[in-house]
Amino acid sequence: MEIAFFIAGVVALAATLRVITCVNAVHALLYLILSLLAVAVDFYALGAPFAATLEVVVYAGAVMVLFVFVVMMLNLNTESMARERHWLRPKLWISPSVFAAILLITMVWAMVSGGGMGRIDGQPLSANAVGSTLFGPYVLVVELAAFLLLAALVVAVHIGRDERNEARWEAEHGRRETTKAGE
Repeated sequence: MEIAFFIAGVVALAATLRVITCVNAVHALLYLILSLLAVAVDFYALGAPFAATLEVVVYAGAVMVLFVFVVMMLNLNTESMARERHWLRPKLWISPSVFAAILLITMVWAMVSGGGMGRIDGQPLSANAVGSTLFGPYVLVVELAAFLLLAALVVAVHIGRDERNEARWEAEHGRRETTKAGE
């Protein structure tokens, strides 16, 4: 399993580097999902199949839901849809597909060999052990991560807010009620 761990780690690092360096947000998202899948393979190689499953379901799944939410906020018109089609040309899927194929081959190899890919023994951890560890000595880190995600959500709502709609609403309904209360 050690070989699987290192291969998935290299794929995770390369994909994360592409997340940082991609100019296009759609491409960066594809690499981010690939990076999360690679981390899930690392969890599996370390003997935490439950954590690997959570990584795929919660993080990779949540990223896709977030992406759908962002697309809904963008109010795509014909011009931006044509730009999206240009960004998602089949040629651009080659690199993420190669990384995903490496991960798939590594994962299948690890499963078929029964964990005989190196010195990591791959002893499975129970959900109870993962929960006890996360909400035991690492509870502060988990709570800080939750606050960071909450702050990111507040910032995303603030950035995504359309000032023109607020100005139109204020013009139609007069000043805001908070300013009327202050008079």
